[in-house]
Parts: sequence; C-alpha cells; structure tokens
Amino acid sequence: MTQETFLNQGDGRATLAQIAHDASVSMSTVSKVLNARTGVSTATRVRVEDLLVSHGYNRRGSEQSNSTLIELVFNNIDSIWSLELIRGVERVARQNGLSVILTESGDRHSPSPDWIKGVLQRQPLGVILVFSDLSDDHKRQLNTRNIPFVVVDPAGDPAPDVPSIGSANWSGGLLATRHLIELGHRRIGIITGPEDMLCSLARLSGYRSALEAAGIQFDPALVAIGDFGRESGVARGHELLAQADRPTAIFASSDLQAIGLYAATRALGLQVPRDLSIVGYDDLPVASWVDPALTTVRQPLVEMAEEATRLVLKLRTNGHAENIRLDLAVNLVHRGSTAQLNG
Repeated sequence: MTQETFLNQGDGRATLAQIAHDASVSMSTVSKVLNARTGVSTATRVRVEDLLVSHGYNRRGSEQSNSTLIELVFNNIDSIWSLELIRGVERVARQNGLSVILTESGDRHSPSPDWIKGVLQRQPLGVILVFSDLSDDHKRQLNTRNIPFVVVDPAGDPAPDVPSIGSANWSGGLLATRHLIELGHRRIGIITGPEDMLCSLARLSGYRSALEAAGIQFDPALVAIGDFGRESGVARGHELLAQADRPTAIFASSDLQAIGLYAATRALGLQVPRDLSIVGYDDLPVASWVDPALTTVRQPLVEMAEEATRLVLKLRTNGHAENIRLDLAVNLVHRGSTAQLNG
C-alpha cells in the first residue's frame, strides 16, 4: 500500500480504489488522471476529477510534498514590467529556500489549455499566475493535487475561489488626474490600456471621477485606447496631439506608454513639460532614467508579487480558501515631466 494509492486512513474519505470503482474505471486510469498522463478521454478524466474533489482527495505523495519549486506563469515575459513581478516572487522564494520556474502560456485572460498537463507533471509547490482567472477544469485539477494558486495583478475580475493580489487602480487614475488638475490643467487626455482589462477600466474611471470632482466636463475625444506598450504611446500620442485644441497634459496608463508619448511629443517639436505635462503609471526603474524624469503613479509590483508568493505558501499549509482579494495602495511620484500650466 502506497501513499498515492490510498488516502489518509480513518478520516472517512474513500480510497482511490473506491473512486476507481465509482467512476467505473481501473486504478491505472485513476493514476493516469492524477499524473496528467495521456490515454484518458476528456469525459473520463472529468468524471474522475469530480469524484476526487467530492471525496476530498488531497494527494500526499512524497514527490509533491518535497517540491521546492514555485511556478510563475505569464502570457508574455518580454517586458520590464514582468521583471518587477519576477523580482518579487524570487525574493520570497529565496528567503524560503525555494526556486522559481517561469512559464509563458496563453493570453492575458488565462493560460492555454495544454498548460495544465505540464504543471501537473512538474508538481510545483504552488503556482502564481498573471492572468484574469482560471477555468473550472484547471482549478479542479490543481486543488485535487494540493497545488495552491494565486493570481497577481489580475487583468479581469477573478472568481471568488481564485485568490488574487492587485493594486488600487481606481485610486491611481484619480491621483494622476488630480495632480494635473492641481497644476492648472483642464484639457487632460488619457491613453488607456485594453478595454477588456479591469485595471484599464478602473484607471479610466478614476480619471473621470477626478474631472467630475473638479467640475471639468469629460470629453471622449481626449480618450485614446492603447495596450500598455510603448508603440501605443507613440501612436495614440500622435492622435491626441494632432487635435486642433490639443491637450495640455496626458495621463498615460503605463510608464511604457508614457515613454512612447515622449517620442511623439518630440516628433511634433513639443517639449515636456513646457508644452505637455505627462503622468505615467507603474514607476518602473526606467521612469527615473528618462529626461525629464517621469512623474508617475507607483504601482507596488514587487510587493504585489511578494504578497502573492507568501499567500501561496500560506495556502499550501492551511488549505484553499475563498474570497481572498488584496489590493495594495498606490501613490504619486512627482518628478520632472509635469509642470504648472502657463497662462
């Protein structure tokens, strides 16, 4: 009798043999499901997984319990923004004698369907994902194998059973816009992130709330939809600055967008902040390297990743819990890219 064959004895839960019987499959099929091996139909795998969950199965195999890996999953790792999250996860992992494995999969909403097979074979101690949510199938399979998961900086609104760590995006949009208003600006543009991302909508809502509080009418012509990248800052910046009544200030929803906006401003023969005040978002290291240094909203990316890693370790010990959502505070970092409006 091995630990992988039977559950804890005396706790009232079924053995894997009983689960195999209830699912009308062999023990080898149950083993294939547990170890993410091929040769099992989707319908059979789902039936076995459902029985494992309903019987409260928690795998206790020595391979899993001795894991020293935390898996960090992105849809895209090719940005300095991603490096900040990697730094935070790696810092806490190192403090706990653990290692980090990076995986690139899927889009910003969820990892690709074949990701789950790989993670079940790797059996990490826990998983941190930079996505909106996880499918019910992925959640069921991770829970069955006692692999805790946390979403950090979710693009959307995670389900109640998906623990997440984010930041106060609405407050960030409010702080950025209020700063520009206090400098005398009234015609304030914004370059947003994608419309299907919750953080983009929250920052835009904060922007609108600041305008409304100051008695400034919202103008849709001053809203340009971007994608958080530098090139969208260049393109959307040109669009906003080409208006006859161009904005005197622009809130870019990421530092990379703001850097692109710098390029658009220079190409039009304008100067920052003399002709255009710019506020970014994130406070990446590059924000203090550009000239003039970028005024930006500091999103605590490293701290968010650290908290997500600590939460994974806590869930590993204490078990899964619902309705865990933590949004860390943001603050404005005033540098040289914003100035009082002349005239």
